[in-house]
Amino acid sequence: MAQALPDDASLIHDLIGVGFGPSNVAMAIALDEHNARVDRRAEVSAHFFEQQPSFGWHRGMLIDDATMQVSFLKDLVTLRNPTSEYSFLCYLKSKGRLIDFINHKNLFPLRVEFHDYFEWAAAKVGHLVSYGHEVVAVSPVVRDEIVDHLEVTVRSPEGLSLHRARNLVIGTGLRPLMPEGVERTDRVWHNAELLTKVEGLTGTSPSRFVVVGAGQSAAENVAYLHRRFPEAEICAVFSRYGYSPADDSSFANRIFDPEAVDEYFTAPDDVKRSLMDYHGNTNYSVVDIDLIDDLYRQMYQEKVLGTERLRFLNVSRLAGVEETPDKARAIVKSLVTGEETILDADVVICATGYSPADPLGLIGEVADLCHRDDEGRVRVERDYRVAARPELRCGIYLQGGTEHTHGITSSLLSNTAIRVGEILDSVIDRTLKIASDEARSVADGIGSTTR
Repeated sequence: MAQALPDDASLIHDLIGVGFGPSNVAMAIALDEHNARVDRRAEVSAHFFEQQPSFGWHRGMLIDDATMQVSFLKDLVTLRNPTSEYSFLCYLKSKGRLIDFINHKNLFPLRVEFHDYFEWAAAKVGHLVSYGHEVVAVSPVVRDEIVDHLEVTVRSPEGLSLHRARNLVIGTGLRPLMPEGVERTDRVWHNAELLTKVEGLTGTSPSRFVVVGAGQSAAENVAYLHRRFPEAEICAVFSRYGYSPADDSSFANRIFDPEAVDEYFTAPDDVKRSLMDYHGNTNYSVVDIDLIDDLYRQMYQEKVLGTERLRFLNVSRLAGVEETPDKARAIVKSLVTGEETILDADVVICATGYSPADPLGLIGEVADLCHRDDEGRVRVERDYRVAARPELRCGIYLQGGTEHTHGITSSLLSNTAIRVGEILDSVIDRTLKIASDEARSVADGIGSTTR
């Protein structure tokens, strides 16, 4: 396929964003707000590329009654700029629901509503993004043994195009994680695709679903399927005795504070591990207590009435899945006895979490200039910039994949607004420093030729 020169072929962007999920939408907003308040010469030029045809964030999990697990004040902007016109409250005002929301007395909006807020915000900075455009390669441009900008190859329906940037902000999100040895098929799903896939069951009469996992998404899947298919049996499989409640108490929530990132970043490795052990139950494999209570109440009611459709196979794991012509056969193994239970299901759903993509997998030979630690993890500076050799003048910034350096908020909404402000400050500061160094170098060169 031939490469076409884009409209901005002569321009070196200050920043190119890879992906346009909530983190990079927040980045675009921070850029737009910065450019609106500075002299034109101080503006930061930027563009984002998103392979999806339009904005979308976990669409497969937008269950109608599912709520956010973070306060609406942890939107895309408020912690960085409480007066921003891109806030969730401004969104509510534009939709005519501000008073209704206040009367609702709730910090946690419906997930469907927050997704609509994200779409609204993304549309307001739509001039900074190209949808249906996938970044497929990044190459260094070397001048005098210095990489002063990057060449970004983008694929779209029109073909390949080349763009140039002094900095990259990578926000490509997480990848669905399946149990070892289990692959996604028409009858074996990851919960990320629940609502998309479940539409294909319309008009059928499923008799059994198996849901694997012990976290919020797993519990939401169980509750949703139980409600959506009133004749079907729902079997929940997890390695615990029951769902564990999320610790959302006031003191524990300090792990999500912006200041906690500073503390985590400077802490010794053993303290980092301890903090994750102590406070993993604020986010990982935990469930809202109200949902736990609802599921237990439903299970007990069915026992009383003799109409049990909710089954909990606890202290167990999914040992494998075998497909038959019309079923998915789940093999569930007791962790105590080793006994195996065979469950013939219409669908097996794995709510088994996500894993970060290799943050440097996209940037080709540029990755050879980046540093990794003794465990092979990417080394990241406090400003979310990948540590690199001096000859790489370009900044590679990560939105996600920094949990080992920045803590639990690496890929969460809780710190997004603050994080993008810190990245933008770093881009501006480094751009000014490089420009100053280059000007000094030119001046020194002129001086040496006149002496």
